Amino acid sequence: MNNTDIKSYMQNVGQQARAASRLIARADTATKNTALSAIAKAILRDEEKLLSANAKDLENAQAKGLEASLVDRLTLSTKGVTNMAEGLSQIAALTDPIGEISELSYRPSGIQVGKMRVPLGVIGIIYEARPNVTADAAGLCLKAGNAAILRGGSEAIYCNQAIANCVKEGLRIAGLPETAVQVIETIDRAAVGELITMQDYVDVIVPRGGKGLIERISNEARVPVIKHLDGVCHVYIDDQADFDKAIRISDNAKTQRYGTCNTMETLLIHQSIVSTILPTLSQIYFDKGVELRGDPTACALIPQINTATEEDWSEEYLAPILSIRVVDNLDQAIDHINQYGSQHTDTIVTENYTQARRFLREVDSSSVMVNTSTRFADGFEYGLGAEIGISTDKIHARGPVGLEGLTSQKYVVLGNGHIR
Repeated sequence: MNNTDIKSYMQNVGQQARAASRLIARADTATKNTALSAIAKAILRDEEKLLSANAKDLENAQAKGLEASLVDRLTLSTKGVTNMAEGLSQIAALTDPIGEISELSYRPSGIQVGKMRVPLGVIGIIYEARPNVTADAAGLCLKAGNAAILRGGSEAIYCNQAIANCVKEGLRIAGLPETAVQVIETIDRAAVGELITMQDYVDVIVPRGGKGLIERISNEARVPVIKHLDGVCHVYIDDQADFDKAIRISDNAKTQRYGTCNTMETLLIHQSIVSTILPTLSQIYFDKGVELRGDPTACALIPQINTATEEDWSEEYLAPILSIRVVDNLDQAIDHINQYGSQHTDTIVTENYTQARRFLREVDSSSVMVNTSTRFADGFEYGLGAEIGISTDKIHARGPVGLEGLTSQKYVVLGNGHIR
């Protein structure tokens, strides 16, 4: 397509999405759940087709020499197919937020004032690599009464289209318009430029991908954006930590999966226990092929650790690399996280209730944890059924964005002939 064709194509997609959004917004819970269940069944039935399409995408990715972290996110397994279907089933089981009225109270005038939960309208999701986002985003937008325009990365085009066919089938079975979820068919980047500026048709944009993609969208969008740029996540091992918990959590937070935004990138250790715990931890990391970069104290203790630079403290590696810093106390740990972190996810390992409470209050991140791995910062793990992304913004939605993050509220007023 040339630019004129892309503009025309995207305008048509936008118009169809806006029309479909009105029908989805008034769909009842049973109808939406029927669609979700039908999509889940179609995905399980078409497992071979999805894996075959994914294999095609992976072959192209290898030929293009895409980096390992991107290939990891692109890879779909049998378990991944099952998880997609399970995520949709979980969304179907969640309480429908649309139409819920809260905070209803009488005013002195006699009127009742409350808030009603309503859809956002049309949501544009722009994402790289992960084909499961196609199913997750479709399911969440649908349950929250929104129409969705999905623009996946060129590297996942075959798998995304295969999943899109399952979504269309589910919508059809439920008697809902297929245009309620549209997966953009062109891989031309000009389509993204159109999508993020279509104020008449799109109410919010959610980008999921690398820092470059999200920066571009944040800078160029004329539609509100829900986003996070980096996942510079920390684990802080306090001087009153349980050693077994600290080792298990620090290992899992880094090595369970390297290419995700909730993977730990910097480990902070209290100076009074570093000589006891770091030798054990560093050996675990070395055995798993993780490169360690540390401050002078860490390097002096373990000679195989490379010297960290100032840039390392704010780096999202998405790779088997970990920076380690020894801190004097909890204050220094919190200061480090708030200075170098990305307001994504941070954990303290401690048995001290007071220290834990301070960490929860003072660390300015969208997910703050005690005695658990950062890898739990995920919509599926939080019981949201799935997530459309992680938001480090402070307005509207923060943390994993599930159903409620894809809705808004409006005031409703009930009277009985009242006049002012």
